[in-house]
Amino acid sequence: MITTDHESAPLLRAAFDQEAGHGDVVAAVLRITALGVVEARLNGVLASPDVLTPGWSTYEKRLRYAEWDVLPLVAARTTLVLSVGNGWFRGRLGWLGLQGVYGPDRAAAAELVLTYTDGHRQVIVTGANWVGAPSAILQDDLYDGQSIDTRLLQPADAHLADGSLWGPVREVEFDAGMLEPYIGPPVRRQEDVAATSVTRTADGQLLLDFGQNLVGWLRIKVQGSLGDELTVHHAEVLEDGDLSLRPLRSARAEDRYVLSGYEDLLEPTFTFHGFRYARLTGWPGTEDDALTSVRAVVVGSELRRTGYFECSDPDLNRLHENVVWGMRGNFLDVPSDCPQRDERMGYVGDLGAFAPTATFLYDVETFLRDWLRDLTLEQRIAGGQVPLTAPNTLKYEPTMFQAPPPGVVVTPAPMALWQDGAVWIPWAMWQQYGERQVLVEQAESVAGHLAVIEGALNEDGTMTSGYQLGDWLDPAAPPEDPRGARADREVLATACMFRTLDLASRMSSVLGDDDEAARRRALAERVRRGFVTTYVGDDGRIRSDAPAVYAVAIAFGLLTDDGAQQAGDRLADLVAEGGYVIPTGFIGTPFVLRALSSTGHADTAYRLLTQRECPSWLYQVSMGATTIWERWDAMLPDGRVNPGEMTSFNHYAFGSVAQWMHEVVAGMSPLEPGYERVLFAPQPGGDLTSASAGLSTPFGTTSIQWRLAGGRISVRLEVAPGTEAVLRLPGHPDQTLGAGDHEIEADLSGRAVLA
Repeated sequence: MITTDHESAPLLRAAFDQEAGHGDVVAAVLRITALGVVEARLNGVLASPDVLTPGWSTYEKRLRYAEWDVLPLVAARTTLVLSVGNGWFRGRLGWLGLQGVYGPDRAAAAELVLTYTDGHRQVIVTGANWVGAPSAILQDDLYDGQSIDTRLLQPADAHLADGSLWGPVREVEFDAGMLEPYIGPPVRRQEDVAATSVTRTADGQLLLDFGQNLVGWLRIKVQGSLGDELTVHHAEVLEDGDLSLRPLRSARAEDRYVLSGYEDLLEPTFTFHGFRYARLTGWPGTEDDALTSVRAVVVGSELRRTGYFECSDPDLNRLHENVVWGMRGNFLDVPSDCPQRDERMGYVGDLGAFAPTATFLYDVETFLRDWLRDLTLEQRIAGGQVPLTAPNTLKYEPTMFQAPPPGVVVTPAPMALWQDGAVWIPWAMWQQYGERQVLVEQAESVAGHLAVIEGALNEDGTMTSGYQLGDWLDPAAPPEDPRGARADREVLATACMFRTLDLASRMSSVLGDDDEAARRRALAERVRRGFVTTYVGDDGRIRSDAPAVYAVAIAFGLLTDDGAQQAGDRLADLVAEGGYVIPTGFIGTPFVLRALSSTGHADTAYRLLTQRECPSWLYQVSMGATTIWERWDAMLPDGRVNPGEMTSFNHYAFGSVAQWMHEVVAGMSPLEPGYERVLFAPQPGGDLTSASAGLSTPFGTTSIQWRLAGGRISVRLEVAPGTEAVLRLPGHPDQTLGAGDHEIEADLSGRAVLA
């Protein structure tokens, strides 16, 4: 690893000639990594479309490297230039402003291997023979933004720069044994978005609305006078005709530029922002100039879209698009909670709630396997306890989550959902993709989490120890206390422990360890008995009598059939008494609609789904949301931002509703992992007259379209080659269907015609 001692983002340079006598260069591979983030240019041309390389990993244990084919960029004489930013390694991380927690130096390492016709290999490696220089990037931080003085040395021009600007580099000690290739995909620019409107704030500053809450940065083409300053601030929402910056907390989200006097192309690639609106101070042109010269660049991990949904209700379609955009913005190298404020961490609980939806919408198998590797490594650091975030910077935060002082022995206890994701997420991946590899890779992590559960369970099978966030951001909780939910935290913790043990038992069965599967199953049964005995009254009421406790008890299978029906009836009554607005937070929301529809209350579930009063999913849509909010009422009906701190407007957890839209509204779910057998079971409801879902499975495309007309339902199905489907229509017996296209009509009398 090499670096310089300049305050600006360093430039590192080496020039070389092709070696004579070996024929032509037939291959050129650049392997590159950084303590920070790095870009490489050969003779001024970017080596790859990847950005923010090598991303964020558990730097104490592993550092990824990228590998790029650069053959088209290698010339007879080539100058290789690296520019290095702070990134996650050296930048700010966490809400308490920690900086440089992984180390004091940003640095980069590269190896360029040229292969010639005769097999000879020429290797160029970073080392003391390289030279370094300061760059035009004066400051860069993921939270605070980037500052560029275009009058100074730009990375794209560094290969041409006079040698007098360059000086010696400094080598940085690094354990090369920690280097690993990427498992998941790189981060790249995904698309450009033009502003939909340009206005002025009350004090005359330019305000751009891109019409979509997104994640990335602005690309600006501008010409001003030499030394002019242009400042860009970013925000997700407006208040009083200007940016609402309070939800960002301490993140400045500010890009600053000093102009060269010529036409400048500005793009801050060592940061990213979550925003719909941008305010430009010092813009030298007109509003029309801004419309043509400014673009929002959407940035995220390179993922393939696999799942789709559409129905006859435009607001539900917008809701589904909000889920998709929320995922796109937060799946940026790690599955983060939010992309805009001073957090942006890979929370295990948020993804635990959202994983079934994420795995349907996009192929995230390698993305999540890469991230789960960090989760496992963080567990090892923590002695087996699942971190709340991966990578885990909370271990450096002086908060309640910090490890106890030396010499103080504390029995670890699991936090429901936020640590259970270590089991729930691999299981969702197995169900969606049918690949055992993730179960094999995460076996150590799962076993470690189960050991913590076993050590913390009471003799009666309940879980009453440890700090619990509970049904986080229940809409009934006051703004200043997001833990203040209606549902009893011990009840939820015990229920979540049951689900975790139940899924872990099934994992052991899949992996062929029948003895461990039986042991885990017995432990799960102990927890189930404890739950029913301790928390369920003779009248079927569950302690705290809150919607979330009934939702999880039903969805997790904690109750007998009669008990589940009784709980479903009570849940439906509570929802009705509450006016059919959403009554749950992070733990209850992924399961509340399923609990209702599985106990004969699909009509109530549809009323929740299509509710437009606050709090509800469509309330957010009615307020102009284009992503999913962290808090149900992050924006109040009068247009003010909620006074609480948890007011991210891009937070995918409540987007878990899309799973119910896929599986119940459209009616498509796996009967066997990987959709080798698929269930088509639409439950039309509300005012919907049609719905459809399609999915690229490991076997090919599987899809369903249904339409209601004249008391009849028409269903068109596509069953992937090598798979089998079961069609289950309300009031009709199941039909088994083979691969191919099918059209079915059914009426209310129960008669079906297969065409």
